[in-house]
Amino acid sequence: SEWDLVCDNHWKGPFSMSVFFIGVLSGSFISGQLSDRFGRKLIMFGTMAVQTVFSMLQAFSPNWEIFCILNFLVGLGQISNLVAAFVLGSELLGKSIRIVFCTAGTCISFAIGYMTLPLIAYFIRSWPMLLLILALSGLLYVPLWWFIPESPRWLLIKGRVQEAEAILRQIAKKNGITPPEVLFNDLELEDMKARSKQSHSIIHLFKTHNIRAITVILFLVWFILTVEYFGLSLNTPNLHGDNYWNCFFSAAVEVPAYVAAWLFLRRFSRRFSISGSLLLGGVVLFFIQPIPSNLLAISTFLFIIGKLGITTAFCMAYVYTAELYPTVVRNTGVGVSLMASRLGSTISPYIFYLGVYSEFLPYILMGSLTVFSAFLVLFLPETLNVPLPETIDQMQK
Repeated sequence: SEWDLVCDNHWKGPFSMSVFFIGVLSGSFISGQLSDRFGRKLIMFGTMAVQTVFSMLQAFSPNWEIFCILNFLVGLGQISNLVAAFVLGSELLGKSIRIVFCTAGTCISFAIGYMTLPLIAYFIRSWPMLLLILALSGLLYVPLWWFIPESPRWLLIKGRVQEAEAILRQIAKKNGITPPEVLFNDLELEDMKARSKQSHSIIHLFKTHNIRAITVILFLVWFILTVEYFGLSLNTPNLHGDNYWNCFFSAAVEVPAYVAAWLFLRRFSRRFSISGSLLLGGVVLFFIQPIPSNLLAISTFLFIIGKLGITTAFCMAYVYTAELYPTVVRNTGVGVSLMASRLGSTISPYIFYLGVYSEFLPYILMGSLTVFSAFLVLFLPETLNVPLPETIDQMQK
């Protein structure tokens, strides 16, 4: 009511959320290429500063228009540091620890923050103060600059061999391992030097038939994933019961989803695990709306099951996408996939507006798209127990 976002201005509510996702979309497009060019660490901390500063300024927005502009910039910074951090962790860690990082380290941490949000919001009802407190938490990450190294893989691709060796020796020392006197022989150094002279851009994601097919399929899968994930998450206030508890339960279900993702990634095929989770998340949506109004508990339970399935697939998709692309374009590939997902998140606030035409339409649309994506995933190659490719040529083998 502060900015009169009611009646004829009711559209401004979901639109401000869409503006945030447009910022996320823009960040997804540029962050991957910036990170591949200037390094994972620099872009991660730089865009984290962008998110923190503009979030603080947003708390003092004098009107809705300024709020939307700042919301765009916050979204741009938010996704950029997420992409860079995810790829940096994937490249620094070994296969077994990489899976733990992508599930427990990244996703469960997100779920804990998600669950904390309604708790903080319950006690702080002023949205500017709530925004300011959330933004100030970004300052906690400043000291991490001196503890997180740059990706040795990226340094090697860029021909900065001495820096990569120094980081690898430091890692070996912390793990109590004595590294060999010579980490890279002359042949390997010549190969790295040749690769460092090669430049890669978004065009290389469509250069060959193999990588082009993977990029197109991932684009569609990520788009559909996010339409359903944010469609369900943003529909939480429409559920029966207290908004704060509903938000908490919607967040809490993500913890078992991420644990399930971790178990699936350790033991089972990436393709079948993601496809099965998407199938579960899509099928249950067909049964939510027909539930009688006097059985709201059942429809809420089905909603939670749908959220469980789609969140499990969402978590595994991050790992799977990073494993499919070679190092030279990994950050760009992940960035483009997330760009597709943000196209989906941009329209997600309006999905349930389709209920004006038919109350069944939103769930039928989301369910159909999700089942379709479950079959699309089966056309991607398997990456379980396959080393991460370094170049596009290796990807073709």
